[in-house]
Amino acid sequence: QVQLVESGGSLVQPGGSLRLSCAASGSIFSIYAMGWYRQAPGKQREWVAQITTGGSTNYADSVKGRFTISRDNAKNTVDLQMNSLKHDDTAVYYCNAGRGLYSYWGQGTQVTVSS
Repeated sequence: QVQLVESGGSLVQPGGSLRLSCAASGSIFSIYAMGWYRQAPGKQREWVAQITTGGSTNYADSVKGRFTISRDNAKNTVDLQMNSLKHDDTAVYYCNAGRGLYSYWGQGTQVTVSS
């Protein structure tokens, strides 16, 4: 089992940057694909970015070129660097660890983009 704790959410102005971090514990971090999802008020949770065990990355079209996902297997962390933030990026951001049928979620961290 994996426990995930997100941090770094905050209020930021449009055009600003923010870095989210997710700390994992309880299992061998390096064997899990890691992802970030988000859920805006009144909307379904949506996938944002993924990093595989081998370090390959994928992004939703809405964040491509603005967000960067990275992982540090020595520290058991996965980060999401968010640049050029827009109002539409406002959401609760969730960290996910996945391997086969297993999927684990953190409690989420709030990101609000507003002037």
